[in-house]
Amino acid sequence: MKFLILKKRSLIVATIMVSVLALAILGVAVSGAAGVFSNQSIRNHPINSVETTQTSVALTFDAAWGTGRTEAILAALEEHNVKATFFVTGAWAERNPDVFSKLVNSGRVEIGTHSNTHPHMTRLRSSQIQNEISTSLDVLQNLTGTRPALFRAPYGEYSDAVLSAAANNNLQTIGWNVDARDWQDLSSYDIVNRVMTMSEAGSIIRLHNDGRNTAAALGGIIQGLKNRGLSIVPVSELIHTTNYTIDQTGRQHKAG
Repeated sequence: MKFLILKKRSLIVATIMVSVLALAILGVAVSGAAGVFSNQSIRNHPINSVETTQTSVALTFDAAWGTGRTEAILAALEEHNVKATFFVTGAWAERNPDVFSKLVNSGRVEIGTHSNTHPHMTRLRSSQIQNEISTSLDVLQNLTGTRPALFRAPYGEYSDAVLSAAANNNLQTIGWNVDARDWQDLSSYDIVNRVMTMSEAGSIIRLHNDGRNTAAALGGIIQGLKNRGLSIVPVSELIHTTNYTIDQTGRQHKAG
């Protein structure tokens, strides 16, 4: 009888171990070995930075909410003779046609889409993701006459479904590797310090169009980058559009 009890216990333990192993394997398959976004399969990545022989960086601004400081940012770009990329939601552009028109007509700004209404896109169904992207593209094209080629997801939240929808709309998906955190109302000094500490050739720098101290920090950022020998270009001039790979950190490399 004791032998039978021990044998039964051994079978139970073995069953539990097999189940745990199966769940572990499934977990790796679902999340990926370097899972960045919980409960998502990570096969693709946005472009967060670029491996380049050029000494270039890109300044980018997310525009979804206010406008009060946007023209001061544009004035700083004009004063320092640099160009930047604005990722704009379709709803923001429609709400603020005058400011948006100034950006477009300035010659200092290239426009990318930031979705239409700035939702958490990883929480949406595939059809909703597609609608957010395609609607924003239609809105921005109607306002500018040009269909954007760049996309940045709200909150920097990505999944395979979001990345695939962007690719299906012929969009390059752009993240960042330098977050100025101007959205946290940091002082202009702290914003400049963060950007200068983290930036290198190939960096994509993220700011916001209506951060409290963004405009005040912008001159210091631009001059500091230039003093380090870094030129500032729009995202489209920094990234590779063909024959490239993207590593696990989102750094883009030229293939071959």
